[in-house]
Amino acid sequence: MPGTEDRRILRTQKNLKTALLDLLKEKELHEISVTEVAKHATTNRVTFYSHYKDLNALLAAIVEDHLNGLIIYFRKSFQDRKRFSSTDLERHLPIFEYIYQNQFIFSLIIRGEVLPGSQNQFCESLVQVSATELRLEETSDIDIPTLNYFLTYGSLGFFLHWIKEGFRDTPETMAKKLTVLYGKMYEGAIVVEE
Repeated sequence: MPGTEDRRILRTQKNLKTALLDLLKEKELHEISVTEVAKHATTNRVTFYSHYKDLNALLAAIVEDHLNGLIIYFRKSFQDRKRFSSTDLERHLPIFEYIYQNQFIFSLIIRGEVLPGSQNQFCESLVQVSATELRLEETSDIDIPTLNYFLTYGSLGFFLHWIKEGFRDTPETMAKKLTVLYGKMYEGAIVVEE
């Protein structure tokens, strides 16, 4: 039965991902071995290597899963809308909610210390959604891709500050703060229909 085999593979991969995240809460990546991850996932090294080249590949898969989850969650914020104002809280809130629900992994992703390039992956994920599915209502002297990159990478500092503060503010508070800043940059956006 191919379905049973696929489920077994997905379950093993999920167990390996969970094991690595659990161990990263206690140690640095360079202090963790493949054997340790496999043992924590109740499997062995051979099984680990049948799924991932090394711990960096496993971590990259975890990052990809969470960034895809963020994109899906973000899209839902404007899925049934034709337009939104830059001061609409709902535009930014889902991003903060998803990060808050997955604090540990997004702390690793946004800081970019464990997996080099993960900060860029985070920003590029958000840029891609905005660039392909949203457009400004008003005309602007600044081309849209430039503004999009400026807003997204500028927001990175916002997320870094939130992490540094230990997620002290609620997602709603952070979204309100970002909404105020975005409101000063552009009026609103239209959702691009597929």
